[in-house]
Amino acid sequence: MIWLARLFSWWHGATLNTLFHTLLFGKLVGTDEYGNRYYRSRRKSKALGFERRWVIYNGESEGSLTPTGWYGWLHHTTDVPPTEESYTARDWQLPYRPNSTGTPQAWRPPGSMLAANARPRVSADYEAWTPEG
Repeated sequence: MIWLARLFSWWHGATLNTLFHTLLFGKLVGTDEYGNRYYRSRRKSKALGFERRWVIYNGESEGSLTPTGWYGWLHHTTDVPPTEESYTARDWQLPYRPNSTGTPQAWRPPGSMLAANARPRVSADYEAWTPEG
């Protein structure tokens, strides 16, 4: 059944068309610690004037699963992929955390109805509005 999901949806991984295109026109550049595979086109695009770069995710297609070094290479910020240089993350670059939006681990700001704690009390200078009449 996974082949049927790959035929009609991209979020379960690369579609069959993407895999076929990669087989014909892609050159494997490297793999990251999550098993994602990174490719570049064999030739520069005549229309764009530069090579195309793409990633085939290992499992679900989750953009936040791209490490910082590979992210820079994919977006043409750097010309050298992390496999060809000794890339080390900077102090301010945090390690990967999955996107927790919509899950119980999602961040809940103070005062949110879904937060664990009760809403903080308002200051003493607040008076509720009541209609005149």
